Amino acid sequence: MKKFNSLIKIFIVILILVWTLFPFYWMLITSVKPKADIYDQKLNPLLLYGFTNEHYRYLFEETNFLIWYKNSLIVATSSTIITLIVSYFAGYSLSRLKFRGSSLLGLLIFIAYLIPPTLLFIPLAKVVSILNLGNNIAALILTYPTFLVPFCTWMLMSYFSTIPYELEECAFIDGASRLRVLFNIVFPVCKPAIITVTLFSFTLSWGEMIYALVMVPSTMNKTLPVGIRSELIRGDVFFHGPLMAAALLSVIPVILIFSFFTDLYISGLTKGAVKY
Repeated sequence: MKKFNSLIKIFIVILILVWTLFPFYWMLITSVKPKADIYDQKLNPLLLYGFTNEHYRYLFEETNFLIWYKNSLIVATSSTIITLIVSYFAGYSLSRLKFRGSSLLGLLIFIAYLIPPTLLFIPLAKVVSILNLGNNIAALILTYPTFLVPFCTWMLMSYFSTIPYELEECAFIDGASRLRVLFNIVFPVCKPAIITVTLFSFTLSWGEMIYALVMVPSTMNKTLPVGIRSELIRGDVFFHGPLMAAALLSVIPVILIFSFFTDLYISGLTKGAVKY
């Protein structure tokens, strides 16, 4: 019976791995297939019969893929940094500094996150136009935190509430200032929440399309989602090879950041803040 249960578990794990990795396998083999093999219905689409790098050459030489990549990195990184700074201070203030209306303000911040982005991008586009930031990636850097900060603040508020206040009281008794407590006592303890907020902010900024499509129409200022969609899909014509190559390369930063933060997440759970 134990052997049967083990086989069932192994089968489930294999099934999950196949389900998870199949899209990456499909993108990989399609990106290195000759164009004729992609459209040949007599060939098995799951197998690789020939190898070519023409799709990657087309992507790097015939499109502005590297520029879109750079723009996405700048936008996602900048938006994440802004979101972390604002959310960290706001979450701590609403959680620890009790004042009249703090609970209501926290609830309103969360409700702001529930507003669909499709309802916000028109007024935000108007604000961007007034500030003369149209067709500039700075517009995206300033607008993305509007839907990132509310949720991240709410998440950090909940995590700050679980941290024993005695840690901070001991530091205050020893003469530490509020800022020193915030960075030397609270920050090490809340690393798991910081990592979660970072992952949420970066991945959402990296894949966002609506704001980028409306606010940055210029080809040289496009981000990856908009550039791939507008340049590699023209009407009902799909450039399948370059499209899969672009999709495969575009997930690399997300995979790297998740891999990098996995170790930090584990270490953040085991570290405390007993000294500052």
